[in-house]
Amino acid sequence: MTLQTRKKVEHKTEDGKKEKYFLFYDGETVSGKINITLKNPGKRLEHYGIKIEFLGQIELYYDRGNHHEFVSLVKDLAGPGELYNSQSFDFEFSHVEKPYESYTGQNVRLRYFLRATMSRRLNDIIKEMDIVVHALCTYPELNSSIKMEVGIEDCLHIEFEYNKSKYHLKDVIVGKIYFLLVRIKIKHMEIDIIKRETTGTGPSVFHENETIAKYEIMDGAPVRGESIPIRLFLAGYELMPTMRDINKKFSVRYYLNLVLIDEEERRYFKQQEITLWRKGDIVKRSMSQQATIASQRFEGSKAGTASVQEKMDSS
Repeated sequence: MTLQTRKKVEHKTEDGKKEKYFLFYDGETVSGKINITLKNPGKRLEHYGIKIEFLGQIELYYDRGNHHEFVSLVKDLAGPGELYNSQSFDFEFSHVEKPYESYTGQNVRLRYFLRATMSRRLNDIIKEMDIVVHALCTYPELNSSIKMEVGIEDCLHIEFEYNKSKYHLKDVIVGKIYFLLVRIKIKHMEIDIIKRETTGTGPSVFHENETIAKYEIMDGAPVRGESIPIRLFLAGYELMPTMRDINKKFSVRYYLNLVLIDEEERRYFKQQEITLWRKGDIVKRSMSQQATIASQRFEGSKAGTASVQEKMDSS
């Protein structure tokens, strides 16, 4: 089985390895050729029909007997007959709907594949070929910032702020940590990116958390009034877009997890969900350019807020 020449991308397989597959997007045509090669040309090969299917399905690893199909297309390439020589059959699935991103997780797999079948009296001959689908999104250039607080009464009061709540996969997370009250001895602080995969419904819900990234903010004790800048480049990590309630079977969500550890090894943390998305028209900028732009927007939005506050106070 061969497909039209296309770009290939790496994608994780079930066993955790990476392989390259042809890349497609929603609405694109999938076309190619089925090549049937006879081991003994001239010798009769009887069959009951040849068909090609394009399938999209979700497989839950704890329920492997049931494959939940959300796309199912079929084309007959040949009726019952006989082959005496090798033969090729062209096929085309026009403007195929591919609503979800390909995904291989800890408890679930969402895959798209082509399946060619030659029906025979005893054993059908079946060949499958997987493809990868990327789901592209567009979000507004500016989206709301995230502000949160971590506090222990009369001991600790920290505010942290991120420049926005939605990030594309090559984006830069820019923010600041403000120490308003520090009466405990903090020795370490970091931000983690947590991926949470949720499968199943009702009583049969499974949650799998995976730490994708660890970013050390500081190593040592902060003082009151101190502020620490954050710049976390997402391009260096293996991230997928946020996937919410996919076909009512599973979700993949991401969280920023702020972790503080004091000298007695006590841990304090605060989580905030963020949305990750795959950008369509990617502008090729260096990572430093992206960080500078994000910082300017972040500082600009804060300055705007301050000027509004001054006007309110003066009035």
